[in-house]
Amino acid sequence: MRKLLLLALLLLAGCVDDSATYYIDGNDHALTVRALQEHFWKKDVTLELVATRMPDCQRRFELVTLPLADVELELFASGENVYTLRAGDLVWRVETQNCSEMEEPEQVTGQPLGLFHLDEKGKLVFEEAEGSTP
Repeated sequence: MRKLLLLALLLLAGCVDDSATYYIDGNDHALTVRALQEHFWKKDVTLELVATRMPDCQRRFELVTLPLADVELELFASGENVYTLRAGDLVWRVETQNCSEMEEPEQVTGQPLGLFHLDEKGKLVFEEAEGSTP
């Protein structure tokens, strides 16, 4: 039994299941990105976004599945309560007034706020852009 438990822990050790948050206005207004690697042998991670503006709304958006090495999701402020996320050529725009997804913009505009990425330990982190102000 003990060997099975140890084996199960080893299998889970390599998986990514983490989240990082950009706080807009305290804990009640935020954008959270979640990265999930289903099995340790898979080299891909699925990204989801949770837009929150409590008590009015909270919604989860499935974004994309990317190779582990390519997990970099840029965040831009694109207007009042409007945020744009970019991963390579893929772009999403959400608004947090009603927590809804907007049409994909033709070009990315707005103030760079930071970058969601995996650090050297495989933990998802949000790194603020230089000079960004919430």
